[in-house]
Amino acid sequence: MPDDTLSHAHSGNPLQVRPLATGAWRPERFGADGGHIPLIGAEDVRPLVPGLDLWDCWPLTRDDGSTAAIGGRHYWFFLSAPQFPDPVQRHGQARIRLLSHGADGWRDHGNALPDGLNPGSREWAGSAVLHEDGVSLTLYFTAAGRRGEQALTFEQRLFAVDGRLGPGGTGDWGEPAEIVAADGSLYALANDAVERGPGTLKAFRDPFYFRDPATGKAHIVFTASAGWSDDPHNGMIGLATLTKQGWILGDPLVEAIGVNNELERAQAHFRDGRYYLFWSTQSHTFAPGAPKGPNGLYGMVGESLRGPWRPVNGSGLVAANPANEPAQSYSWVVTGEDEVWSFVDYWGLAGRGIADHPELLRSHFGGTAAPVFKLAFAGDRVDVI
Repeated sequence: MPDDTLSHAHSGNPLQVRPLATGAWRPERFGADGGHIPLIGAEDVRPLVPGLDLWDCWPLTRDDGSTAAIGGRHYWFFLSAPQFPDPVQRHGQARIRLLSHGADGWRDHGNALPDGLNPGSREWAGSAVLHEDGVSLTLYFTAAGRRGEQALTFEQRLFAVDGRLGPGGTGDWGEPAEIVAADGSLYALANDAVERGPGTLKAFRDPFYFRDPATGKAHIVFTASAGWSDDPHNGMIGLATLTKQGWILGDPLVEAIGVNNELERAQAHFRDGRYYLFWSTQSHTFAPGAPKGPNGLYGMVGESLRGPWRPVNGSGLVAANPANEPAQSYSWVVTGEDEVWSFVDYWGLAGRGIADHPELLRSHFGGTAAPVFKLAFAGDRVDVI
């Protein structure tokens, strides 16, 4: 079916709706399929902004997905929050922070968006594209909750906002516009009124911009949950397409019903005539009874953006944290240069669990950029190098 066509009317009982085209992630096992991420040590945990935790990150890119270089610097967006005693609290205070990196190291440019611009109560992850003039840009982001809410909710909405990049950072922002909304049938409404347990939130977040080089069409790939399934583990990757009428919500690309609840930081890339979907997930979001994978970067490959999709490396596992440090890093993003960025999560635990050692909760949370590694693409194989 055409990329810019909505498959069918979404009506009736949402549990009876089925998408016309979707891939299914059904790993049979996890073995030595993917590569291991190098061990993170104390020398790798260097704060970038004093007093702030930084996590989910993404680069400012060109329209073709390559990382933009401006005056010898690369610009990176991070989620940020004050360093709370319990790092989990950061999700309730998240702001998007802009940093740049060049020959002199990192520079902090402050909050990317001004106070009060976000339609939500927190700013969650997305992507950013620099336009041809080298100055104007579009930031795609997740608005979590609603502006002014007294008790934090977990509603998630996808927004785009136009601004400009200057010597001191970003500014001249317009009004954020909602890209597409969950329909409640194909895409579950991510509007949990109260916080659920870790890894159980329903998703409609993480908008990632991708222009298909084969068709020239612009798409948003995002993290979602299946609206037609009441399985508690119903994570999937969604798609929206830019048409003459604006952004149109389309059928999902991949679902993991009965396997995993969260296919986070979903992203699409094109390499050597093939399409690759990547996402991050954690061991505790796998369904009981399903093969349980590690905290890591996962992916699928196909000959078109509509698939059919098959897991890379046999199971879909691309890169995993070391078995002796399973939580050392998370939230991986692949750049146009095949680099993989993430943040330092709970590092150096040496087999200890946070529940049994609460004194490690703050001292062993990294909250900073993790060491970068690279990928090598070879058809259905994607290896850590």
